[in-house]
Amino acid sequence: MKKIRVLIVDDSAIVRDILSRELSSNPGIEVAGTAGDPYIARNKIENDNIDVITLDIEMPRMDGLTFLRYLMKYKPMPVIIVSSLVSSNNPAAIQALELGAVDIVHKPGGPFSVGDIIEDLCYKIREAASFPVTRLYSASARLSSQNREVSSVQHTLSHISTTNKLAVVGASTGGTIALEELFTHFTPDFPPTLAVIHMPERFTASFAERLDSLCVLHVKEAQNGETVMPGTIYIAPGGYHMLVVSSGSSSIIRIKNGPKLFGQRPAVDALFHTAAENVGKNCIAALLTGMGRDGAAGMKAIRDAGGYTIAQDEETSIVFGMPKEAITLGGACEVTPLDKIAGSILKHTKSVIN
Repeated sequence: MKKIRVLIVDDSAIVRDILSRELSSNPGIEVAGTAGDPYIARNKIENDNIDVITLDIEMPRMDGLTFLRYLMKYKPMPVIIVSSLVSSNNPAAIQALELGAVDIVHKPGGPFSVGDIIEDLCYKIREAASFPVTRLYSASARLSSQNREVSSVQHTLSHISTTNKLAVVGASTGGTIALEELFTHFTPDFPPTLAVIHMPERFTASFAERLDSLCVLHVKEAQNGETVMPGTIYIAPGGYHMLVVSSGSSSIIRIKNGPKLFGQRPAVDALFHTAAENVGKNCIAALLTGMGRDGAAGMKAIRDAGGYTIAQDEETSIVFGMPKEAITLGGACEVTPLDKIAGSILKHTKSVIN
């Protein structure tokens, strides 16, 4: 089997040494080289066959975001961001995903052990090696060209409609772009929404804050024990599963640790199965772009419980993995393009419960 050739781009010699040593110990990965800045990386890319790049963001001479823009424009290839930038004041890692990076992992150090990081990074390198990066770049370019003005009714409770319906959404690879496109079409009469995206711990808060600045509805990282409120979109915190349970007429969010599902925590299936059990026919589920099969069985459970389920179609999916698995299982009531999903959710929010 051909090994995946990886180029490590990081200004820290220590990080380069750690990543090089640990990745080289994986039988399916070959470290093709390392680079201390994007200019050195550019020369290696031009003169070698590179399958995947790991990229830091803060580097000398040229920052990682600028390099990523050039790379995606002139020679698109799979890039995994390895970063310690997680503060809301510096959303650079989230911007990298929107520019076309495939995925993101924490840089080793502090609370993030080398072992945990390398296991996650190897998994993502294997996925990225077969990734259709040109589709991700095209979706990113389309999204950046759209008007991002937020309505003056943003976060105004007097405009929010109450409903007994609840929407749940799952996404993985390409999901930052898909969720932004979906949620910026939500208006105050949409149901409260719980969303899971495969993203590491600490990055989801920055992602929620970015969405909050773009959307009419309030977007926040979910917290354990809070009641689901109208006019709000809740993002599952990275590193934890998000569940929904019933308490009288209210829905309550539970944040749990527990084992990974399909190699993921948070996992879409963890949310979807509890939504099927506790929300049932009042649930509307959408499964968006992503590799693997997380969410497929959970969406089938929601449909079996009487809820309405929507799978993103192949043409608009950056990766038609998770939606395809749900369709194959018979879990999708509807298969539709990304730009039609918001309308379908609203239609079934307003439908009469039988």
